[in-house]
Amino acid sequence: MRHHHSVVEPGTGMKWHVLKMLWPYLLEFRYRVFAAIACLVLAKVASVSLPYFLKHIVDGLNTATLEANALIIAPLGLVAAYGAARFLNVIMNEVRDTLFGRVTERTIRRISLKTFQHLHHLDLDFHLNRRTGGLSRDIERGTSGISFLMRFMIFNIVPTLLEVMLVVGILFYHYGVTFAAITLFSVLCYVVFSIVATEWRTRYLREVNEADTASNSRAVDSLLNYETVKYFTNEAYEAKRYDDELALWESAKRKNRLTLFALNGGQALIIALAMTSMLALASIRVANDEMTLGDFVLINAFMMQLFIPLNFLGFVYREIKGSLANIEQMFELLKRQPKVVDAPQAQVLPSVQGAITFNNVSFHYQAERPILNNISFTVEPGQKVAVVGESGSGKSTLVKLLFRFYDPTEGEICIDDQAIQQLTQQSLRQAIGIVPQDTVLFNNSILENVRYGRPSASDEEVMNAISMAHLDQFIQDLPKGVQTLVGERGLKLSGGEKQRIAIARAILKRPPILVFDEATSSLDSKSEQAILKAMKEIAEGYTSLVIAHRLSTIVDADKIIVLHQGVIVEEGSHNSLLAQQGVYANLWQIQQQKSDAEGER
Repeated sequence: MRHHHSVVEPGTGMKWHVLKMLWPYLLEFRYRVFAAIACLVLAKVASVSLPYFLKHIVDGLNTATLEANALIIAPLGLVAAYGAARFLNVIMNEVRDTLFGRVTERTIRRISLKTFQHLHHLDLDFHLNRRTGGLSRDIERGTSGISFLMRFMIFNIVPTLLEVMLVVGILFYHYGVTFAAITLFSVLCYVVFSIVATEWRTRYLREVNEADTASNSRAVDSLLNYETVKYFTNEAYEAKRYDDELALWESAKRKNRLTLFALNGGQALIIALAMTSMLALASIRVANDEMTLGDFVLINAFMMQLFIPLNFLGFVYREIKGSLANIEQMFELLKRQPKVVDAPQAQVLPSVQGAITFNNVSFHYQAERPILNNISFTVEPGQKVAVVGESGSGKSTLVKLLFRFYDPTEGEICIDDQAIQQLTQQSLRQAIGIVPQDTVLFNNSILENVRYGRPSASDEEVMNAISMAHLDQFIQDLPKGVQTLVGERGLKLSGGEKQRIAIARAILKRPPILVFDEATSSLDSKSEQAILKAMKEIAEGYTSLVIAHRLSTIVDADKIIVLHQGVIVEEGSHNSLLAQQGVYANLWQIQQQKSDAEGER
């Protein structure tokens, strides 16, 4: 299997406006940029002077020979000057690279951090609709695009343009309009041909990429499903499908190779014609004694020097075009506005009592599909209130609205009589702790995963939270204890252990309001009982909102709210709801029968 290196697909047309977006970042290092450009100019002046030294050396040697072994001190001095100019050209380019490297790196650092922070400020809806892998690729491509663009704009395109202008000017001044015109015309032909041919080649490059990706995907898919292939003895069928994909890849590669031949061949023809016509003209003038042999060498050296950086033009053009498109994509991310933003005069939530009020709250993702409809209820400070209902009744949406991941379509949610839309998102979320349905752990040690509840907490505080969440026994059995990495192969944390880490995080955060979002729905009965005990201990004296799937977990709640298709249909304590013989009593009966059946097995 081949390793696929993606080639950035250029968009339609050059997106030069992207350079304006980068300008503010470059201005931060304006003196370094100017110093780098000064080095660039010096390097080019040294580079353009090289053919001059060659001319005078040749003329000097020629004269010395004519004068029958006359001293050749002057040519030797010019050789030394030629060496110095060549060294100056190289060293100035190195200094320029060093100076400008810092500008590029700092710009990438600034923009990467800004994009990362901005992505954390965007709303949940944006992240649910975007693949995270795609986002990280956008950032990676954007930063490498900036690096490429800066390197090649400053180190390739600008110097080449400068050199073309200098050479054309020198040829015009010293040798007349013909030499200058041929040079300018040949360079323009070369540039236009390279750009047109590169544009034409783009579709063949895309075909190669698509064929490469398809054949690799086919191979990976087949090997991942090795057992299924074996069950159905479909090895030959899989090989045939893979070979069909490879045949497409082979054909695309052939077209790509032929178009590359056409591009390189055309470029070589333009260079050959330009060199031949320039040298033919110079030869005639030397023969007529209008130019010296040194002038002939100078023109030859200029032409060779000029076309070397232009050799990369097709590649540079395609890459710069792709880079501009990638940078634009990254800046588009920065332009995106979050749907949930702090109000202009948002208040910081003061000391929290813990009362939660939902006032006529309605919510929908799409207008034709309402999720919550005119929901009103109150959780008093220190109360435990449970919300129950079948899947899709809108239970978990209440949590998302309380955390303000979304804003209600109508109505408002208050904490201690303050509308949460008038509070800063930071202070609101600091006041609420959550034990989610599915605890997500970072690839770090257990200690650091618990510390995530309050990153400033000391080791002692973290160990205390671990102990209160009854994680001690499990950790004692691990060879590395709390330093065990969660992502290590072989350490498979069970659902119960993950939930205990979530509880330890909530204990460490110690918020006045606790939310349990179906925190035990994926656990077996034994784990569930242990987690319920831990939850009960930490919720003592705190306001807690429990989203429950299993009704047996919330029989002790002060109030149970029953949701059905986004509407509150019943409200009351466990016993009073059973007495009503309604939706709750029906759910209770179904779950009791289910657990009895499981118990008999």
